[in-house]
Amino acid sequence: MIGIRAFWSSLPTEGRWLLSTVAIQTLGRGLTLPFTIIYLHEVRGFDLGLSGTLMSLIAIAGLVVTGPGGSLTDRLGARTVLLAGCASMAAGNVLLAFATTPAGAAVALVLIGINFGVSWPAFNALIAAVVEGDLRQKYFGVNFALVNLGIGVGGIVGGLYVDVSDASTFTAIFLLDAATGLIPAALLLGPLRRVSGRAEPPDEDGTAEPPSYRAILRRPEVLWLSGLTFVAVFVGYGQFEAGFPGYGRQVAEVSTRVVGLAFAVNTAVIVVLQFTVLNRISGRRRTRVIAVMAVVWAASWLLLGAAGLVPASALAAIGMLAFMGVFAFGETLMQPTVPAIANDLASDHTRGRYNAISAGAFQAGAIAGPVVAGFLLEHDLASAYVGLMVVGCLGIAAMAYALERRIPPAANGVPGDAAIDPSAGAGDPAAPPAVVPD
Repeated sequence: MIGIRAFWSSLPTEGRWLLSTVAIQTLGRGLTLPFTIIYLHEVRGFDLGLSGTLMSLIAIAGLVVTGPGGSLTDRLGARTVLLAGCASMAAGNVLLAFATTPAGAAVALVLIGINFGVSWPAFNALIAAVVEGDLRQKYFGVNFALVNLGIGVGGIVGGLYVDVSDASTFTAIFLLDAATGLIPAALLLGPLRRVSGRAEPPDEDGTAEPPSYRAILRRPEVLWLSGLTFVAVFVGYGQFEAGFPGYGRQVAEVSTRVVGLAFAVNTAVIVVLQFTVLNRISGRRRTRVIAVMAVVWAASWLLLGAAGLVPASALAAIGMLAFMGVFAFGETLMQPTVPAIANDLASDHTRGRYNAISAGAFQAGAIAGPVVAGFLLEHDLASAYVGLMVVGCLGIAAMAYALERRIPPAANGVPGDAAIDPSAGAGDPAAPPAVVPD
């Protein structure tokens, strides 16, 4: 508790406001996340294929608007973009609560996807504008734990409340999701109204990093970080909605209750371990932490593979639960480090674009993961599926070491007083980071 109090007291006032309501904001999302496809299929009567296609609109819309969202974050400020995202999310959930046709549901899900696409880079940029240095890495980690707490509690409450024979229960959870999604808007219009998250480029000497995606993507370290993010999501979160439950049901032959309990284990491990992990990795090279995460994830996939060797047994159930527990430990290593690297590489006036590139890589991995998993499992290639995931994890470790040679020490979490000039020397592993004033 002392560590938590010290962390809280070290935050600026704006950081405390941002963090104080995260779990409540995401509780509404937890209420609806596991049950949206059930609502579309079993309550509104859309066939399962159509329901799945409608659900994909969230990711597609998010991916389409991520790039423009990053640019608008740099031009207009994170606060303005977040307010627009909140409005889109609320409108989408209200419309979905009463949607009785596929067209109405499609519009609602596109609006929800637009929020995810623009809010991710904007929110990370706002955090980076408020919190600096090693505290920023800890903030990303604590924020991730609180997000999981809110979604986990929301999922439990939603599972106990919704009833497929009573459409009004689903209407209620979507309206509550809309209401909790307005909490950040209230903060941005109230105590955070003076935090814009926008910075003018320091172009007095003409050496400032150009505010364009083309210039950013010319940097080798950005490409390595984006590739690492894509593969990490492909073998990780991209398997949560399709690969993991599909393997559990078809190969390990466990009950749906075991699958649901595994997700609860995932949330519990993250909430319990995240702050301890943050203290242990503080001051260590972030790329080395990512490499450890990759090894941990490889071990988790081997546990899942072992569960498939003893189908329909207690050992299979234990393997499923162990997979999620070990995987969650890896998540506590990844979530504080990757966003911190991206934001420490960025300059203030390009932060929205850097976060948009990271978000785009994440979304691409989340789209590709279920497609590959579905193909392999449908063709009874369970061993190849697990093998591909393990190889992907080892690839993450290799990319982490390649990234280490290309980023300045300060972006890699090495203690020091030097700040980074993102426009100078980062692509040359032998070049020291330039020192610039705060």
